[in-house]
Amino acid sequence: MGFEILNTKIQLENERVLLLPFENRRNQELKEIIFENEIWKYMGMHMRNEMEFNNYVSKTIEDKANGICYPFIIIDKVNNRIAGSTRYGYLNRGSQKCEIGWTWYGKEFQGTGLNKACKFELLKFGFEKIGFRRIQFSADEDNIRSQKAIEKLGARKEGIFRNNYIAPNGESRNDVYFSIIKEDWESLKSKNFSEFSTS
Repeated sequence: MGFEILNTKIQLENERVLLLPFENRRNQELKEIIFENEIWKYMGMHMRNEMEFNNYVSKTIEDKANGICYPFIIIDKVNNRIAGSTRYGYLNRGSQKCEIGWTWYGKEFQGTGLNKACKFELLKFGFEKIGFRRIQFSADEDNIRSQKAIEKLGARKEGIFRNNYIAPNGESRNDVYFSIIKEDWESLKSKNFSEFSTS
């Protein structure tokens, strides 16, 4: 299929999770969970009121239209509730790579296994349908929870990018980078994601 599929409406799904294109009207349901301060501690932004929410939605859809990213809303199929958002970002057609990130979940959905189900679909589609050769992940140097979640996927830690982003308070922050490459995928799929369908 290749990168052209990013111009279509992609829907990904397994027994646990449903990923819909971010512009789906259900994005308004994100308001039910998005204003938890803890979510945004390491995201480089605030989310405190409806105006900031509307700006976040508009900017995300604009970035998708400009080919910068392909964002999704995450639905927990256990209760058909909106659980958060994620995306393919830093899309690079020439080098056939991207970053899976900008991921957040409402507090009640954290630590439930939903993230692993979500990442499986994104990795599988990214390597097997889009044709990425590299998928990278990053987490704030102090965000140990996210780093551990990335490591559980089987991603390889590559190093620290210093002063990689600026926090809302103006502080420069370091990020830890990880990657999975296409040569890793088949082995990781059977070893780390055996609970999901791999057909």
